[in-house]
Amino acid sequence: MLNLKNPNLYNNRELSWLQFNTRVLKQAQDESLPLLERLKFLAIYGTNLDEFYMIRVAGLKKLFAAGIIVSGADKLTPLQQLREIRTYLHQEQQVVEYTRTEILKKLIPEGISVKTYDEVNQHEKHQLNRFFKENIYPVIIPIAVDATHPFPHLNNLSFGLIVKLSDCDDGNIERFGIIRVPRVLKRFVELDNGTYIPIESVVAQHVEDLFPGYSLLKYAVFRVTRNADIAIEEEEADDFMEILEEGLKLRRKGEMVRLEVGANADDEIINFFNRHTNVYKDDIYKFHTFLNLASLWQIVGNKDFAQLLSPSFKPKSLPPCTSNENIFTTLQKQDVLLYHPYESFDPVVKLIQNAAKDKDVVSIKMTLYRSGTNSPIVKALMDASESGKQVTVMVELKARFDEENNLIWAKALEKSGAHVIYGIKGFKVHAKATLITRRTNGKLKQYAHIGTGNYNPATAKIYTDMSYMTSKDVITNDLTRFFHFLTGFSKKGKLNELYMAPSQIKPKLLSLIHNETRQAKKGHIIAKVNSLVDEDVIRALYKASQAGVKIELIVRGICCLKPGVKGVSENIRVVSVIGKYLEHPRTFYFKNDATQVYISSADWMPRNLVRRIELLTAIKDETAKGKILQILQLQCSDNILSHELQSDGSYIKVKRGNNKAVNSQKLLEDYVNRISKASKKEMASSVAQLASRLYSES
Repeated sequence: MLNLKNPNLYNNRELSWLQFNTRVLKQAQDESLPLLERLKFLAIYGTNLDEFYMIRVAGLKKLFAAGIIVSGADKLTPLQQLREIRTYLHQEQQVVEYTRTEILKKLIPEGISVKTYDEVNQHEKHQLNRFFKENIYPVIIPIAVDATHPFPHLNNLSFGLIVKLSDCDDGNIERFGIIRVPRVLKRFVELDNGTYIPIESVVAQHVEDLFPGYSLLKYAVFRVTRNADIAIEEEEADDFMEILEEGLKLRRKGEMVRLEVGANADDEIINFFNRHTNVYKDDIYKFHTFLNLASLWQIVGNKDFAQLLSPSFKPKSLPPCTSNENIFTTLQKQDVLLYHPYESFDPVVKLIQNAAKDKDVVSIKMTLYRSGTNSPIVKALMDASESGKQVTVMVELKARFDEENNLIWAKALEKSGAHVIYGIKGFKVHAKATLITRRTNGKLKQYAHIGTGNYNPATAKIYTDMSYMTSKDVITNDLTRFFHFLTGFSKKGKLNELYMAPSQIKPKLLSLIHNETRQAKKGHIIAKVNSLVDEDVIRALYKASQAGVKIELIVRGICCLKPGVKGVSENIRVVSVIGKYLEHPRTFYFKNDATQVYISSADWMPRNLVRRIELLTAIKDETAKGKILQILQLQCSDNILSHELQSDGSYIKVKRGNNKAVNSQKLLEDYVNRISKASKKEMASSVAQLASRLYSES
């Protein structure tokens, strides 16, 4: 019998993530895309890589320092992983720089150019000098570094210049200094003619204004990345909000894990800087173009050049959400399943807003993980609380990189009179759920929203996600128990119709996979997740494949499972869909299960299945089931946006061959546009039927 614990049967988690980010980079290389769309993907690549170093590389460094030898099913040690990561990224850096240079060169005829101070004309130099005097000089921070001026602490993602200076009175005296460029200043100085000047190019011309009496010998740009993971010992915190605020301060002071420098950083400059910061030599990256790919968002966001982006799509409201009927009346008649961003997130927002205003609504309970800024949902909850309704909100203060924003909302909700819960000891609450209780004809009736994504209208326009709204008692009764679990004490935490992690989801998934395995060659599984890491789930899928079950996996990011391994995973196919929208839903189809279709907030990772509070929801409404299955089948057939995972861990773009082009995201946009313009008779058709028609056409 094959040993399914053999390390060779598993991809390394971190290297798999790097492959994902490479697929994002390939979108930037795709010449069929508009130029600013390509630049956008380069910005996304950079943002992703920043977070990877702040969290994953920082974590590996901690494991190595602690003497941990093995950290995953692939059995690579932390040191081996760090070496692989550094090699991979140093090699890919050449591709990144070439891609950036190529895109910027092609943008010049379109009216967008990136130039240095020395490359602009005299009139533009006068503009830049005036800009420096009025906007940069008052806020920039020149720092001397010598025996009496210690090297400054540099916060995470600090950016600036390292300068070597000569004393104008005595040329034998040379000194080093740091010029910190505050984040309040934009990365580029933008001239009226679509020209962008990297801010360091302007600052470098005025170094001698910042250090009077000294002349500039040489300079180099730098950017630092620190460990940004917050480790919070909840048991030691009397006030969780207070300890979180302290953790956010510490994030800015974490261990330095990466140093990026400009091409003109010679050994002397790097050695000076690194004497004070002690960054490992292979974590120093020298760039021949400007630093900080994420800053390209400034150029991408220029509305004067919107034609250089992919055509925008306005999410549509479709039946039954187009009716003037009260949403609660609609949900008493039928369930509603929405697929964002093709279908608007507005009905979800309006559900909360209507509940806040409805005199018959007595309570609203909700989980908030990432709500964004200026959230209409949070404002509606505050209005509801202030009007006397019982409002209970579970605000997850440990939502990574959204902690500060959530802290602000939590305080505002408390001020409005809402009952705010700050998390469950030892777990993150990642479930997305709302429960509304309303008095109807003298009786209490409940309404539920359960989603795969966050209550964030902004990201709902760029992330694909599913929203399920229902008034079925079996669901709402379980959600009542769920919220009681969050607010009270419970050692069991078991639900009847829904499934909750950490106690129920993983056993349920393993049971569903096992059930398909028992059906042998009649079995069929389709699963869409962001990441697949959990070893028990992977081994269950391997066993199902060995039994002859057909398994189709749509995994956007990390996938530790190896498909196509002889005798192990020959019946498993894994694709990753990378396109205009971030593929975010977790949804599953099991052919031989009585329910067949499920949606979830949980990825197939140990952190989701074991260390978080998550929900898995069975979708029993036939129309909703059909809709989900058609979407899954459409994505499995995508031959434009898909890359297929190979048994060696690499990804290959799916070949279209002689088949008709299937761009799942574009087809769904076209669909929804067609439905929204359809006649009343066609409007009456279910989205599932229309999806079936579109799929057959493709």
